[in-house]
Amino acid sequence: MAKDKSEKKERKEKKEKRSETDGVKKSKKEKKSKLSGDNIAAAIEEVNNGELIEATIVAPADGEVVVNAKPLGALVPFANPLADEKTTKKVLKSVKKAAKNKTLKRGVKEVVKALRKSPQGANNTSSPGVVILAADISPMDVIAHIPVLCEDHNVPYIYVTSRAELGAAGNTKRPTSVVMVSEERAGAKKAEKIEGEEEFADVYKDLVKVVEKESRNVRV
Repeated sequence: MAKDKSEKKERKEKKEKRSETDGVKKSKKEKKSKLSGDNIAAAIEEVNNGELIEATIVAPADGEVVVNAKPLGALVPFANPLADEKTTKKVLKSVKKAAKNKTLKRGVKEVVKALRKSPQGANNTSSPGVVILAADISPMDVIAHIPVLCEDHNVPYIYVTSRAELGAAGNTKRPTSVVMVSEERAGAKKAEKIEGEEEFADVYKDLVKVVEKESRNVRV
């Protein structure tokens, strides 16, 4: 009887060791690995081949870490100043109101035309508007010349991360690379009275303040 018991014990021990080496059995410590935010960020960056992502890290009490991540389009390297999430909401809200007020210019052709018509030089105070560019444009040459024009004509500008969101805010179904929010309507549109027109003057002033504040934080 004693011999049978010892043989069973030996078989049991061998079975346990084999299961551990095969990776079948995992310790509690392995299940609840402690991951820091830096480790998670590095892992996600590696998985996405260096593409930018928007991630939310949730760490419940049981020690498991959940990462909700969605890939973003590659941003142009000269996207500066780039609006953060809070600033983007303010900027897109102003674009929506400008579209409603019919003081919005959409697309590279319209914006460049308006910029070239405005006076040049750092002393220029009569700005035609505020330029908002999408930073996820490819190829980047499409908008690369616009920031230079803005600086030449002393026009404030800012980047947002999504051309799709910029297009939606500008009341168009198509993604938009650049828009210009103007304070007043031009030409035949001036005679048309639109609801909320007086309100828009304050919206425009707030937009200028936000963009100028972001521009001051730019590191050269």
